[in-house]
Amino acid sequence: MKFTDKFNNLIKWKSLLIMLFMAVGMMTASGFYAAPQAEAKPTRMIPENFSGLAEMVSPAVVNIRTVKTIKGGGRVFRHFRRPFGDEDPFKDFFEKFFGEDQQQKDFKQRSLGSGFIIDRDGYIVTNNHVIEDADEIQVKLKNGDEYDAKIVGRDPNTDLALIKIKSEKNLPFLELGNSDILKVGQWVVAIGSPFGLEHTVTAGIVSAKGRVIGSGPYDDFIQTDASINPGNSGGPLLDLNGEVIGINTAIIASGQGIGFAIPINLAKNIFEQLKRHGEVTRGWLGVAIQDITSELAEYYGVKNKKGVLVTEVFEGDPADKAGIRPKDIIIEVNSTKVETTRELTRTVAELGVGESANIKVLRDGKERTFKVRIAKRQDEKIASRDTKKEEEDELGIRVSDITPEVSRRFNIKESEGVIVVGVEPGSKGEKADVMSGDIIKEVNHKTIKTVDDYTEAIRKIKSGESVQMFIRRMNSGFIVIKLTK
Repeated sequence: MKFTDKFNNLIKWKSLLIMLFMAVGMMTASGFYAAPQAEAKPTRMIPENFSGLAEMVSPAVVNIRTVKTIKGGGRVFRHFRRPFGDEDPFKDFFEKFFGEDQQQKDFKQRSLGSGFIIDRDGYIVTNNHVIEDADEIQVKLKNGDEYDAKIVGRDPNTDLALIKIKSEKNLPFLELGNSDILKVGQWVVAIGSPFGLEHTVTAGIVSAKGRVIGSGPYDDFIQTDASINPGNSGGPLLDLNGEVIGINTAIIASGQGIGFAIPINLAKNIFEQLKRHGEVTRGWLGVAIQDITSELAEYYGVKNKKGVLVTEVFEGDPADKAGIRPKDIIIEVNSTKVETTRELTRTVAELGVGESANIKVLRDGKERTFKVRIAKRQDEKIASRDTKKEEEDELGIRVSDITPEVSRRFNIKESEGVIVVGVEPGSKGEKADVMSGDIIKEVNHKTIKTVDDYTEAIRKIKSGESVQMFIRRMNSGFIVIKLTK
């Protein structure tokens, strides 16, 4: 082959190779071939730091110190019994050195808590249990300034209190946020004085909302894993904008990392009432209520267990005057649907005293609406009504009607029978193995529904005769206990 032919062939092969490389490049650009790419970096979920937030809000967070006088506190040894009773050979020694016959002395109890300033006038929010019965209240700011504070008003039902200090300086204060838009998983920061360690900053997330922990009729707590400890009570729970979305209030002693805060939206109206009137006024309907169970929903034909069952209507109170009856199911208040007892309690509480409310109920499968004139909630009166009838018989067994309060106390779901709330030590009932929490359904085959039924049944049994009790015991099912009267 001539040199020129070889040269031409080489040129052709080079041209083919160049065209091949160009085609591969175009395929890569067109998406037919994708070169390996670096892995995308994960979204950063943890804030860079909380320093700016802490620096911004800490000046408005305060340390609260209180002093209470405990009447007749006595000396430490009075909390112990002498080991020898009345024949104690060391009696003269105790009397000589500790003054056994002297009047017990009062003593001062000191405690710590937290709070935060909400306006330039010096109003401070804290928990009621922080300042309750305090003789002296002292507030210390982060800059070291100290002030004597006075109580403006308290609300034990929500464990909130408002106190006030006077200052010639411009006081820092915190902005109140919106707890209704708070989401589970959102970052929050708690600031307070746990164990007296002033201005401790902790961070975590919102673990849950709407928690009911049995602290009062208006439980609706924010649960958080931001570290909260004794001394944090009354301090703010803040979002990352530095706005208060809750008031740190409670912890579970055995549950490390579980704390609870009162939502700020629940508290705002309370602050205003305490500022204006020194107390909180709530609406009162005058009914005892319970949530709808699956069985009740099926029995009454209620869809999705939504509504609140009226178990009792108090004579002379607003619901009674309007015509509401036991076994009515309340489904709406002023066109706002209510699905649980907690919702109904809060909705009625927020109504103004003297205001007329349209209460829609389900009665015998039909909807009816009643116009109710709301009265003022009086906790003392309610407490006296909640004192349920209990009676102890000669068997040493104390029983009570099953009420919503008793059901919560003993964690039971039974609705019929009477519950044993106490057994006298050494009594016939104790020897027969009757226990607190037992639900007595029958006595000698007679159905028991109320304390009066039980009392009548026991009364009719003569001394020396046999008593058979058909009992439902939690975690054990039905049992029969026999004893002799």
